[in-house]
Amino acid sequence: MIELSSLPALFPILLISGTLLVVLTGLRYSSMAQPIATLTAFFTALTSLYALLGVANAEPVRYAFGGWAPPIGIEFVLDGVSGFFLLVINSVATLVLFHSAGLRNQILGTKQTAYYALSLLLLLGLNGMVLTGDLFNLYVFLEISSLASYGLISIGSRQAPYAAFRYLIIGTVGGTFYLLGVGFLYAVTGTLNMADIAGLIPEISATTPVITALILIITGVGIKAALFPMYGWLPEAYTHANAISSALIAPIGTKVAAYILVRIGLFVFGAENVDRVIPASQTIAILAGVGILFGSLMAISQRNLKRMLAFSSVSQIGYIVMGIALMNPFGFAGALFHVLNHAIMKSALFLVSATIEQEEGHSDLTRFDDTYRKKYPYTMAVFTIAAISMIGLPPLAGFFSKWMLALGTLEAGSWFLFVVILSSSLLNAVYFFRILERVYLKKSGQKDPSDARFQESPWVMRAPALVLAIALMAFGFANAPILEMIQLWFPVQ
Repeated sequence: MIELSSLPALFPILLISGTLLVVLTGLRYSSMAQPIATLTAFFTALTSLYALLGVANAEPVRYAFGGWAPPIGIEFVLDGVSGFFLLVINSVATLVLFHSAGLRNQILGTKQTAYYALSLLLLLGLNGMVLTGDLFNLYVFLEISSLASYGLISIGSRQAPYAAFRYLIIGTVGGTFYLLGVGFLYAVTGTLNMADIAGLIPEISATTPVITALILIITGVGIKAALFPMYGWLPEAYTHANAISSALIAPIGTKVAAYILVRIGLFVFGAENVDRVIPASQTIAILAGVGILFGSLMAISQRNLKRMLAFSSVSQIGYIVMGIALMNPFGFAGALFHVLNHAIMKSALFLVSATIEQEEGHSDLTRFDDTYRKKYPYTMAVFTIAAISMIGLPPLAGFFSKWMLALGTLEAGSWFLFVVILSSSLLNAVYFFRILERVYLKKSGQKDPSDARFQESPWVMRAPALVLAIALMAFGFANAPILEMIQLWFPVQ
């Protein structure tokens, strides 16, 4: 059994080893790339679960690489928040990579080795960002995950390379803003270690360099998180990427950017220092609220399922960022629970989209009809559960994260954001129920569903989607202990 004190170092070791094994094995047997990548993600997810159980209600575990203590050396920090994000990221990635076994030959062809190596590098970057206790090291992992994302997105439709290039340009701007902010902080504090900076911030939070650093970091991370109005790269990237990439990146990619906001905003700067000179949290909360409504309205106007889900992501990211910006225990708990819920919901929805696109050859919503409920009963059941959870109806998990966010807005005294949450749920109902209506209610002129034949995807694709749907129901019923655990992590009690 690995000691908890050494556990943070195991994550990069697992993922780097898996990447090398995929490349070396794939040079001769490309068909082995997917099983190796899936097993690597699975063992990383198991490690994440063990880590979360070990630190959920305990002191953080710090690991200094090479025995060099910070601020000279680089350390990884494992606590309840980082363990929670690790489990979400790696578990969802495992299910998506497992699901991809049914699509890899048709979508990836001879590119399987490179693709799955990039998938593990993406996980390496995301895991590294969550674990690192060093601001510059965070930037390094941010770029690793970004470069892997560009490659994964570029393998798709004819427009995919353009979408990836656009993401590259915008993502580079975001990374540059973040790095400039880190430079300002280093110039003032003389350290890059988050814990050291957190100890110095109360005395220097009102100075111009620190305020500038905060603005630059929030802007850079906001671009990476696709926070409104900096969402421009996301709809095209998610729409034109292949089905595997969309299902992998959409549920987990922007969540880590939200984690950075949690870690830097609440744990490094501190809730009492973020708004000391400028109304940073209020500004972010308002932008998130506008983004929630904008994303929902844009989703209603889409005809393509993947594009609809992409704009829905803009809205759902707004929920998470808004909860963080509220800076109270209810908002914090709602944001983190929505990280878990949205990762599951959006992954399930993109897996459904992949199945429909594979079997029907399109994802045009206007071509959906009531034959789908007979041809794809399991797939449409998963879609229905995920859609109802996205709307926020009890007893599914999505209701409880929105409920906590609503309580957070009331505690903060923001009726505007409270109305945003209620309005967006109604808008969510509009664009999801129009699909459910087409699938479950027969209209004149549609095909007779009795003539449709069962043509579900193979079990290797159905099983992960069903697991995600069951998880939404399970976490809905188990919401109380999850929320109680999350509230214990709020930095100011």
